[in-house]
Amino acid sequence: MAESHPITRRTFLHQTSATAIAGLSAAAFGPWIAHGAAGGSKPNILVIMSDEHDPRVSGCYGDKVVHTPHMDSIAERGIVFENCYTTSPLCVPARLSFTAGKYASRIGAWNNSCMLPSDDYPSVPHILNAAGYESFLAGKMHYDATHRYGFRELYPSNNAFMDGRGGRRKADDETVNEAAWNQRVAGFKIADTSSVIAHDVKVTENVVKFLSERRPGDKPFFLLAGYLAPHFPLTVPQKYYAPYKDKIPMPEIPEGFFDRMPLNYKHLRRGFGTVCATPEQVKLGRELYYGLTHWLDDEIGKVLAALGKSAAAQNTVIIYTADHGENRGERGLWWKNCMYETAARIPLIVSWPERWKGGQRRAGACSTVDIARTIAEIAGARIPDDWNGDSLAPYADDPARAWKDLAVSEYYAHNIASGYAMIRTGQYKYVYHTRMDEQHGPERELYDLNADPNEFNNLAGQKAHSERVAALHQRLVKELGRDPDETEQICRADYAKGYAREKGKPKAAKKQKAKAKKAA
Repeated sequence: MAESHPITRRTFLHQTSATAIAGLSAAAFGPWIAHGAAGGSKPNILVIMSDEHDPRVSGCYGDKVVHTPHMDSIAERGIVFENCYTTSPLCVPARLSFTAGKYASRIGAWNNSCMLPSDDYPSVPHILNAAGYESFLAGKMHYDATHRYGFRELYPSNNAFMDGRGGRRKADDETVNEAAWNQRVAGFKIADTSSVIAHDVKVTENVVKFLSERRPGDKPFFLLAGYLAPHFPLTVPQKYYAPYKDKIPMPEIPEGFFDRMPLNYKHLRRGFGTVCATPEQVKLGRELYYGLTHWLDDEIGKVLAALGKSAAAQNTVIIYTADHGENRGERGLWWKNCMYETAARIPLIVSWPERWKGGQRRAGACSTVDIARTIAEIAGARIPDDWNGDSLAPYADDPARAWKDLAVSEYYAHNIASGYAMIRTGQYKYVYHTRMDEQHGPERELYDLNADPNEFNNLAGQKAHSERVAALHQRLVKELGRDPDETEQICRADYAKGYAREKGKPKAAKKQKAKAKKAA
C-alpha cells in the first residue's frame, strides 16, 4: 500500500498535459467495475458525516449529560467502533483522504486549500458509480467548487479555493494571534440561527426530499449528508443551550503542562490565540458545543425518520462519522489540528441490521481510509490497488477475527513549526514531530492510553520505552511509505510552488457557485 511519492495536482497536470479531460464514463473506471455484490441485491449506503465532533460528546460513547438519542439509536441497531481516527485533524485533508481512499500525504492534501489532481480521480463515488450505484452529495465535503469527484450534488457547499500556498513554518514565533481568538469567540452565543444552522437545515431538507422520492426498483444509492455542526461558530438556540448551562465540567490541566507541550502545540495555542481564553469563555464554549451537538442529533433524527418511511428503509447501511474532533479547551486547545484524542479520534457507528446484530462494539483502532474501503466492499466495487486501509466488514462480522488494530494520522498545515504524524496501535499512541531546522526538533510523544487517557504523561523520553518508540516509528514509516521528515520537505516544496490551475477555471468556478446559490 505504500508508495514513494504522492500524486499531486502538479504531477497529474504534467503527466496529462497533452490530454484534455473529457466527460466521465464507466469505461474510464473499467478496472474497478465489480461483477456484483455477493449475497443478492446491493444495499443503499447512507453516510452522515458531521464536522468537528468529538465522539466522547455522545451518549453511545459514554457521555451521561449530552442528549443524542438518534446517534444512540444507530448504535443500538449497529456497531460502535470505539477507536476510530481521522487521517488528518483538518477538514480538507481528512475529506480528500476519505474521498480518495489514501493517506493525506499521498495525495498532497496538506491544508484547506487543496484538491485532488482531477475530477475523474479514482474516488469512492466513482468506483461505486462504476459498480452500479448512483452517488449523491448533500452539503459539506469542502471540495473546490470545480470538482465533485463522482458525486451528483443535491445541495451545494463549496470551498473557496486558494492556490495551495500556506503552512508557514517558524520555530521561534512567540506572537499571539489575539484577533483570531476574539473573532471565533464572538460566535460563542445563544441565537436562533447561524451560518452552520442555516446550512445544515438545508442539508436535512434535501436529504429528506431525496429519500421521499426514492422508488422500488431504483438503482442503489450512495448518499453522503455533509453536516457542518458541531463546527464553530458555536451559536445555539436557547432551547438547546439550556440543558447544559452549568452542567459541563471545566478542563483538567495539570500544573506545568503547557511548558511540557511540544513546540508545535505551543504554536497552535498562540497561532489560534487560545492562550487568551478566559475561564468564562471556556465554560460558555463547552456548554454551547454540547448544545450544538444536541441540535445536530435532532437533524439526524429527521433523516432517520425519512429513511424509515422511504422505499429504501429495508436495505440501507447507515454510517455515522466525522472528519475530525474538537478540543473544547482541553489542554488549552480549541478546534482540531493536533493528535490528542479530542481532535484525532472520530465517531464511527455502522448499522446494517440485515447483516450485523445491533448493540455491538469493536475496540480495535481504525481510520478514515478503512471507512472508505469498507464502503467500497459493501457496494461490491473493485478497489484500486494503491488504496490504503482495510475493510472493517470482516471485523464487524466476527469480533474474534484478527484485526490490524492500527490507525495513522498526519498534520502538515498551518500554525506549526513543522509537520507531524501519529500512529495508534494497542494501548499506545506515538506522535513524531518532524525536525524544524538544525536547532529545533524532532520531538516525540508516547502515551499509554489505558493508564493515561488524558495524555498528560509523555513517555517518549523514558529509557524504558526507547525500544517501543523505535518500533512504533518504524511501523509508522512503513505504513505511510516514507519517513515524516521526508514528507515535511515535500510539503514545504509544494507550499512554495502552490497549485497550478487550468486557465479560466476560477472564473468557471464562480459561475458554477453563483448558479448553485441561485438554484438553492
